[in-house]
Amino acid sequence: MKIPIYQVDAFTSEVFSGNPAAICLLEGWLDDHLLQAIAAENNLSETAFLVRNKEGYDLRWFTPVTEVALCGHATLASAYLLFNHLDWPGQSVIFQTRKSGQLFVTRKEQLIEMDFPSRPPVPQAIPEGLEKALGAAAEQIFGSEEDMLVVLPDEDTIRRLQPDLTALAGIERRGIIVTAKGERSDFVSRFFAPRVGIPEDPVTGSAHCVLVPYWSGVLGKRVLYALQLSRRGGELFCADDGERVKICGRAVLYLEGTIRI
Repeated sequence: MKIPIYQVDAFTSEVFSGNPAAICLLEGWLDDHLLQAIAAENNLSETAFLVRNKEGYDLRWFTPVTEVALCGHATLASAYLLFNHLDWPGQSVIFQTRKSGQLFVTRKEQLIEMDFPSRPPVPQAIPEGLEKALGAAAEQIFGSEEDMLVVLPDEDTIRRLQPDLTALAGIERRGIIVTAKGERSDFVSRFFAPRVGIPEDPVTGSAHCVLVPYWSGVLGKRVLYALQLSRRGGELFCADDGERVKICGRAVLYLEGTIRI
């Protein structure tokens, strides 16, 4: 069996930055164990699998250890690949997902815009051991559908953070989003998800389903510019659209090849 595979750096215009995602084009769905094995072999934060349907593509995402319900950077990478390297007709594509419904992605000049569900966070008590695991005192804590949002004092605190990832893995959330008001952007963030096999995700589109409604309310702004302060780093152009959020970014192709099984 031969499977076309591509690697795209998302939320950046330069290779070796942003968040790398693998994209595998399938003629039909393979056994889940095989999909997970491929994702583990790729050893990237996400591998996207695409199967053509009548409207666009069915889309699933796998970390090295599990399937996830929503992934931004691998969706952006998939759309970039279709628009720029696979001759997709038109300026929009519809991805049908298992747990997040239809996702509409549109090319807008140099950016690719994703229409994602908004997930406004809800205040919650500070879980025992969280601040010790992060190595920083939280100003506020919020829960969301999958992740926990931790507001910290400033951008420098976010940048210098060196959390205990083993301790963070014990907190029952997909991931921990840390955020603060930005110096050169509206807000900054980092994202830690050791519980699902991602110690730190370089740039996390789906976390902005939580971040955008939060910062839109705090700053009183609908349109927001965000930076994720991982080692690789990335930028996102976002908008609060009520029950939806618009998340835009750039991407660049790094690799193309063939999986042989």
